[in-house]
Amino acid sequence: MAVHLRLTRAGRRNRPFYRLVAADSRMPRDGRYLEVLGTHDGLKHPPVTELKRERVLDWLNKGAQPSVTVRTLLRRAGLLKKN
Repeated sequence: MAVHLRLTRAGRRNRPFYRLVAADSRMPRDGRYLEVLGTHDGLKHPPVTELKRERVLDWLNKGAQPSVTVRTLLRRAGLLKKN
């Protein structure tokens, strides 16, 4: 099973809110996931990202592949330097 770190969309219409999750790569974007690792709210200025740092690093060490957007968020949070 290949695990990807990706964003799932939540919130109401025109007010998106995203959860950072670890999910099986075969599942759809808003489908079943393994664990919620944080949240991202891009509508606030500056954008607010909250992460469970230990759990994100644990998934990365297990071989989970972040999506392009998640990789950018992790780099801004300083987590990809540690890995």
